[in-house]
Amino acid sequence: MKTSSIHRALLLLAASVLVVSVTSCRTFRGFGRDVQHVGGHIERAAR
Repeated sequence: MKTSSIHRALLLLAASVLVVSVTSCRTFRGFGRDVQHVGGHIERAAR
């Protein structure tokens, strides 16, 4: 029973991510740029 609930929750999460990625491509592109920017700061701080 518990596995079924976990399976449903993961399926719902995957479907949600798919819907959001299809409907907000620009938002994800901006998010990717933000992640790259933060990664650059982390890389410079690690030197």
